[in-house]
Amino acid sequence: MSIVVTGATGKLGRHVVEQLLEKVPAEQITAVVRDESKAADLAGRGVKLAVADYNTPETFDGLFAAGDKVLLISGNEFDKGRPAQHKVVIEAAKAADVALLAYTSAPGSLTAALADDHRATEEILLSSGVPYALLRNGWYFENYTENLAPVLAHGAVVQAAGDGRISAASRADYAAAAVAVLTGEGHEGRTYELGGDESFGFAEYAAELSRQTGREIAYTSVPPEAFAGILTGAGLPEVFAGILAEVDVSVEKGELVVSTGDLSRLAGRPTTSLTDAVAAALKS
Repeated sequence: MSIVVTGATGKLGRHVVEQLLEKVPAEQITAVVRDESKAADLAGRGVKLAVADYNTPETFDGLFAAGDKVLLISGNEFDKGRPAQHKVVIEAAKAADVALLAYTSAPGSLTAALADDHRATEEILLSSGVPYALLRNGWYFENYTENLAPVLAHGAVVQAAGDGRISAASRADYAAAAVAVLTGEGHEGRTYELGGDESFGFAEYAAELSRQTGREIAYTSVPPEAFAGILTGAGLPEVFAGILAEVDVSVEKGELVVSTGDLSRLAGRPTTSLTDAVAAALKS
């Protein structure tokens, strides 16, 4: 039996593999990658590699074995029909009679278009008959903290979220939950709504940046259309900019506040705080 992680060289996937290495022998882990060279360090540590691509179904033929536990990390190619990509993995998992397929989805409360692909994938997974666990990941701190340069340069946090709040957590937090499901028992048929222990608003985020940098950083909320324009002006594809602007509308509605406590329970520890997330970003 292997624990198989798709998208293993991605930002979340690497966290998952690193944390799995702390819990199980490397030879029990299979990292599914598109580019083998990007996973040379993992192979050097004894992790098995499998080269496969969501867009090339035949590359998943025979990749899984009976009894495997699989983490399907959702793809990020928004223009290539993600549900169809994910279906490739689900069908291969079904053919192999895997023990569990965990999927990184989106919060059930999220109505933004970003959630549509996730809901469609969930329907495919549930109708497949494959033993499943739904990991409905909330927003990542890194969605904000990895792009601090313009914020610090302009002294402004600009979003389209009004006074909305968000239960963000770090990628390492979400990875810990995935690892708990992949290495534990009794998760079949479970849906986990995952988010940070404490919610925050962007005025608080700006205040925390101000406190830690000693600079005046203010939060400005703009209309969604204006926010999308700012993002495209910064080089983001128009489709993706529109998705992010719509997510901010959902934030203002409270749709990304997750109060279940599922994430910290699965991780076995409190989730990363806003203070620690900002501190880590400023050190990097």
